[in-house]
Amino acid sequence: MKAHVAGIGLFAPGLESWATGRASLMHRQDYVAAPLTIAAPAICPPNERRRMTSAIRIALQSALQAVASSGLEASAIPTVFASSEGDLDVIHHLCTALTLPGHPVSPTHFHNSVHNAPAGYWHLGQQSHACSTSLSAGDASVAAGLIEALTMLTIEQCPVLLVAYDAPTPARLHARCPIDAPFGMALLLAPATNAMEAPLIAVRPPVVAASGSSMAHPALEALRQGNPAARSLPLLRALALDQRLSVTLPYLDDAFLPIDIEPCC
Repeated sequence: MKAHVAGIGLFAPGLESWATGRASLMHRQDYVAAPLTIAAPAICPPNERRRMTSAIRIALQSALQAVASSGLEASAIPTVFASSEGDLDVIHHLCTALTLPGHPVSPTHFHNSVHNAPAGYWHLGQQSHACSTSLSAGDASVAAGLIEALTMLTIEQCPVLLVAYDAPTPARLHARCPIDAPFGMALLLAPATNAMEAPLIAVRPPVVAASGSSMAHPALEALRQGNPAARSLPLLRALALDQRLSVTLPYLDDAFLPIDIEPCC
């Protein structure tokens, strides 16, 4: 399956946007994991913005960048949201509340506990009736999300927005799900049949291998290993370099997803 990458979003420590983070991915400037301000985007009314968790904000910030750089109308674009475990901070608060007298579950936490909460905020904010899928596949979530988005694009022959995101794990859950830093990325994928000056990616069937692509920079490799959504970093670096390259991203079990990148020009 093939698609043009019409827009890219990136939101992580030291990589606050695709425009500013691209130089670090290309090793043209040193990467420093600077603190990340995770603000609620203004696509929703103030009351809804106050309810947004960090995970939701990370997802939406990434999505906004990708759509803005594509020039396409957000309300008409189907979406795929991928997260390894969902909103673990909300899960932690709900489980803690259930251990207390009276089980004082917060209505806001309950509202945000569904896996498609980020997609809901996005489509409400964009007044979009386009279809949406939210999925989880652990460390394989980026690859699974990419397969889902490309499948949707191939069937519908329309642009599809892929958003992959994960927020740091609360301390009590960290041993089970060690996510160390926030990370979000988004790809606005367009049909390969469209004539446009944009990189082209082609996904091949998964293969069994000993390991997949990694990052040469130690701090970027630590980020890649410390957040399932950041498993996308080798793909993002290949897109930043705008060269003919191939990368492999972790998929299910011992399989990896090969992706070929063709430059835009």
